[in-house]
Amino acid sequence: MPKLKLPDIEKVVAIDIHTHAEEPCGMHGDDGYDDFQERMADYFKSPHKHPPTVPETAAYYRSKNIAAVIFPVDAERETGFRRYNNYEMLEVASDNLDVLIPFVSIDPHKGKLGVREARKLIEEYGVRGFKFHPTMQGFYANDRMAYPLYEAINDGGAIALFHTGQTGVGSGMPGGMGMRLKYSNPMYMDDVAADFPDLKII
Repeated sequence: MPKLKLPDIEKVVAIDIHTHAEEPCGMHGDDGYDDFQERMADYFKSPHKHPPTVPETAAYYRSKNIAAVIFPVDAERETGFRRYNNYEMLEVASDNLDVLIPFVSIDPHKGKLGVREARKLIEEYGVRGFKFHPTMQGFYANDRMAYPLYEAINDGGAIALFHTGQTGVGSGMPGGMGMRLKYSNPMYMDDVAADFPDLKII
């Protein structure tokens, strides 16, 4: 797959920088995943009980003349649900680069393996950003465990996009499905911004 190209920004009216690729390859979710998605759909009052695929998402944004940053969330360690492969998501998104700006996701708990993947995604695929969801991934943003991954992202000039604050993830499920809001307290971003002054953070 050739390196990713940006949409022609002059031809769109806006850019949505927060779009989830929940079903990037149209694959059936793991056991329990459909119930998880239905509970979130109820929380967000979504008319769709099953999330759209990447091509369906692209078609929607194309119809509105809007570009969208789209990403999966690697949270298999905390949720037990298989993550959607970054490379497969990029392959599907590559057919819709007129409206999609694909970001990727790596759980910081993957350590050196995650750092290797990040560097490869930036250097060989031209990935421009990485999504982090501390509540779903079960870590504090300022945990030094994540710093080697931030360093790789910073070295590649890519963006680190963080979820902070409240979330609908786990809503309506016993114990909130074990999701802890404390991890997404934005104050933990203070250390990250101070320790990585050149890192592009959203």
